[in-house]
Amino acid sequence: MDKRVVLAVAGSGKTTSIINSLQNDSRALIITYTINNVENIKNRIIKKFGLIPNGIKIYGYFSFLYTFCYKPILHVELNSKGLIWQKPPIRTKITDSSHYFTKNNYIYANRLAKLIINFSLTKTISRIEKYFDYLYVDEIQDFGGNDFNLLVGLAKAKINQLLVGDFYQHTFDTSRDGNTNAKLHEDYDKYIEKLGNAGHIVDKSTLSASHRCSHTVCLFITNKLKISINSHRSDSTLIEFISCEKEALNLFRDDKVVKLFYQSSNKYSCYGDNWGAVKGLDDFLDVCVVLNDTTLKHYTANTLHELPSKTINKLYVACSRARNKLYFIPEKTIRKINCY
Repeated sequence: MDKRVVLAVAGSGKTTSIINSLQNDSRALIITYTINNVENIKNRIIKKFGLIPNGIKIYGYFSFLYTFCYKPILHVELNSKGLIWQKPPIRTKITDSSHYFTKNNYIYANRLAKLIINFSLTKTISRIEKYFDYLYVDEIQDFGGNDFNLLVGLAKAKINQLLVGDFYQHTFDTSRDGNTNAKLHEDYDKYIEKLGNAGHIVDKSTLSASHRCSHTVCLFITNKLKISINSHRSDSTLIEFISCEKEALNLFRDDKVVKLFYQSSNKYSCYGDNWGAVKGLDDFLDVCVVLNDTTLKHYTANTLHELPSKTINKLYVACSRARNKLYFIPEKTIRKINCY
């Protein structure tokens, strides 16, 4: 029985490693967080088998929590009305229903995992063991708060487990709950230690090189963002800062080049998205990263690595989408040409 955490880099084949291990008769539970990645996994399984085999189940994380873990085990007794995303009260006992439920009997989403841990973890594990031989969790770096504790708790399940993720692609948490694992992603070594203590073999080498990104892009990320990433490729690709307004306008209008913004990409009339939102996507060729005033200042001063860690991680996600050319354009230039 193999229980393994593979810590990867962008474009190294995290999801591919899951897809490749699936067989037509697999009894496999696959859990991921982002909507993009749920659809990506479904599409890739259909591409491999022509359909999604009956024994393979793909869940978004909160769908897994509520429909697979909570409803079959606790719902009859507790009869909740569903999930609610507001902050729960802080000073309540973990044995009190008010710790998990609103007055109208909705479950606080960021405490659903805690509810399962405290009242039905053994039954949840038994249910997983009954229906599946393999547990796969993709994008594990997104698991925070009580959700990370549940992930660690599921390591007790007596089935093969493969957890994959990229520590530095941590751009948001599944949920937060006060101080619970609030500093989880501040220390790489302690993060690894917690996963190892749960009973997983931690593998840092298998997926340490990118198939997607060229040597040039990997070197940029390593040198400028201080995130170590190697490449399986030996070719060089263009990295260019665009200062000419005419060139910027051509790129802005080119729908073959995705424009990635720190936030609020919907304000611009172009083919674009936000840095963190493209995590899990692998269908871009040339990428144009739009630098807001703060990141432009650091880019110019060669101090991108001094940005807040969440910003660095989002920028890493954006840069590592590029298979070919990587452009950088100031957002102030984009604002100027957006009305053309």
